Amino acid sequence: MANLLEMRNVHTYIGEYHILQGVDFTASAGQVSVLLGRNGAGKTTTLKTIMGLHPAKSGTILFEGKPIEKLSTHKIARSGLGYVPEDQGIFSTLTVEENIRVAMRDQSDATAKRINYVLELFPDLKKFWKKNGGNLSGGQKQMLSMARAFIQDSRLLLIDEPSKGLAPVVIGKVIEAIHELKKQSTIVLVEQNFRMASKVGDTFTLIDDGRTVHTGEMGYLIENEEMKRKYLGIG
Repeated sequence: MANLLEMRNVHTYIGEYHILQGVDFTASAGQVSVLLGRNGAGKTTTLKTIMGLHPAKSGTILFEGKPIEKLSTHKIARSGLGYVPEDQGIFSTLTVEENIRVAMRDQSDATAKRINYVLELFPDLKKFWKKNGGNLSGGQKQMLSMARAFIQDSRLLLIDEPSKGLAPVVIGKVIEAIHELKKQSTIVLVEQNFRMASKVGDTFTLIDDGRTVHTGEMGYLIENEEMKRKYLGIG
């Protein structure tokens, strides 16, 4: 299966702090690739480095075979990457409709079809179309954030901690949504909730202290109690 995204020995600094110290990571087309590790391991920084928000100091990042590590964030986004940040990144004083329209790149029929698709996938967004984003529940805000990234015709979605702060029943809806979005886009997911990660992930990459320590099929990690204890603190 072809790699849509590839990171090779990526190092990233935030100020004087050396956060990523050699990350290798691949995301294959049509799959959900999950980045896992303890808090502070460098998972969110990896996503922000891919998007150019924390530019790589060294190493290579390829998207569809083309280097993007020196591009600005808006050029990376326009090349086909969508980013759903941990804080969701919606505009709280704008309505759901306005949040969606701000994210639109054009008024094409293809964009209209994507909007209809996400409104079917997330019926709450249609129900609260005229409601301000700040008045939505946590789960609805997460749905809106994912919808905004998808309608930009993103061939790769980077989603950071979608289950954070959500009730179990809402997490179930997010899992269903990711399975549906996978039919349309490749997904890179950062997720602390291993139960959720194991339900949606095809492959995993473990990051520890800013370094890639293991990659493989998700089924392998599910069965490997020692690895889960060592790198995730669960067992």
